[in-house]
Amino acid sequence: MSIYVEARINGPLEELWEKTQCPQLHERWDARFTSIEYLPREQESSPQRFLYATRIGFGLAVNGEGETVSDRTNGRGERTSSLRFWSEDPKSLIRIGSGYWKYIPDKNGIRFITGYNYQTRFGWLGRTFDRLCFRPLMGWATAWSFDRLRLWIEQDIDPATSLRNSLIHAISRFAVAVVWLYQGLIPKLIAVHSDELTMLTEAGISQTNAPFIAASVGILEALIGVYVLCCLRSRWPFVLTICLMVLATIGVFLNSPQYLMAAFNPISLNLLLATVSLIGLLTLRDLPSARRCLRTKPEIDA
Repeated sequence: MSIYVEARINGPLEELWEKTQCPQLHERWDARFTSIEYLPREQESSPQRFLYATRIGFGLAVNGEGETVSDRTNGRGERTSSLRFWSEDPKSLIRIGSGYWKYIPDKNGIRFITGYNYQTRFGWLGRTFDRLCFRPLMGWATAWSFDRLRLWIEQDIDPATSLRNSLIHAISRFAVAVVWLYQGLIPKLIAVHSDELTMLTEAGISQTNAPFIAASVGILEALIGVYVLCCLRSRWPFVLTICLMVLATIGVFLNSPQYLMAAFNPISLNLLLATVSLIGLLTLRDLPSARRCLRTKPEIDA
């Protein structure tokens, strides 16, 4: 169950090599590490030792060590960097491991490849947690980081900017999804509010049909919320939200203007939701995505 990630990067091989081999540059794009520090070599031919750390929150960090076993270039201009890593930190799930980076130039850019595997601590409990949670997370973090590196090289988007935009987009998407889910489930399905029925009747819906219409609208709103939350690359839910908020505000203004003066009124809610949707829409462009990377080793390289 070794981890394999491959990215296609359109840029100079020397720049890719520098941004992956220089520790100060490497730690800027790789989400798996907070800091990487090279240690002085005893001799020029000695392996390059390094220290690494990853902050896990609450003032805690996981520390480890490693060394570059070999760097080589073949006659086709392909480069390979092999390494070993280990950790004596009792907080680290990883006990010891090894891996490689490959740089393969072709007519479409550079195939940047990594493969690595490791042994875990904590017996069967550690192996189970690794299989179900930690290893998939490490694979995703590797692929997401590779795409962040791609954006840095191809479009000159700083990794810190990529991270900030990703966080802003994630918060915006989550907020829009929660509002759609709440407005669909709570006042229209779970605890049907009288105001929902009143606004429907004032819009021309009969009192007999108002509960059914409210429930139907609630289901549609909840489905939009689920789609916003699950389909992370879709733009149309944000566009749809902005358009619906404009139409809903106009509808309340024409049919139920008394609600515009309420403490929690449609203008403030609709304007806020439309604004957050616009932020999510604007930050969606050029976000790093693990989906752009190949996660299974091709048969031809097997």
